[in-house]
Amino acid sequence: MPAFWMIVSCFLFACMGVCVKLGSADFSTGEIVFYRGAVSMLMMVGLAALQRRPLTTPHWRMHVSRSLSGSLALCCYFFAIGLLPLATAVTLNYTSPIFVALLLAAFFGERLRWPVLLAVVVGFAGVVVLLRPTLQPDQWAGAVAGLGSGAIASLAYISVRELGRVGEPEVRTVFWFSLTTSLIGFAWALASGIHRPAGLQWLTLLGVGLFGGLAQLAMTRSYRYGRTVVSANLSYATVIFASLFGMLLWDEIMPPSSWLAIGLIVSGAILVSLATRKRA
Repeated sequence: MPAFWMIVSCFLFACMGVCVKLGSADFSTGEIVFYRGAVSMLMMVGLAALQRRPLTTPHWRMHVSRSLSGSLALCCYFFAIGLLPLATAVTLNYTSPIFVALLLAAFFGERLRWPVLLAVVVGFAGVVVLLRPTLQPDQWAGAVAGLGSGAIASLAYISVRELGRVGEPEVRTVFWFSLTTSLIGFAWALASGIHRPAGLQWLTLLGVGLFGGLAQLAMTRSYRYGRTVVSANLSYATVIFASLFGMLLWDEIMPPSSWLAIGLIVSGAILVSLATRKRA
């Protein structure tokens, strides 16, 4: 069952990406980020009430670090989805485990042993192959944002690790992240202009928040009851679902070099995950 919940999570995250791409035609990135945070925040309030768990926390400094880095990564990710093929944006976002290995070496004193170093080289070789031959000049801003989302998300993942070590429950961590996301998204929307949703546009925006929130819950359930290394490696099924959605909805047929690049990036991230968990 843990593997099942991770596959469900991957499918829901890909559905969120579809809603983001659909919404980007009519709404700014800030507006979409706002709805992602607001809907998820309301879901966490309801879940905390069911669990009778308070949302106040003594670890607010750690939550600020996690929430800001996670929200900025989400903004970059949604911006990239609006400009790039869905599978490309998702793949660039999933470079975060590679950046985590580099950050742990740079700031936490962990040595980059040769399996991890090899995995990092493989992953970044995939990034070079993915970006150089296939992107158009007007897509480079999205590529930088997508790669930036992976780099900034690595900070968020390290913060989540530290919050877990002090015993913070997932619902509280997600609540403060969602609150911060909605505030940043609202400020961005005010600066770029707010559009009133109409008709099916409401479903698209609500889908961003609902799919994202449900995906987080399914992912949490998989990690809680399954082996971490299995759940982490299954999470890359999101790239497969995103590729299929891109082909079905937008005729995003990628050349063989792009598939090679995706394979290198996912392989590098999985190798990093395996090497670091085996050492731990």
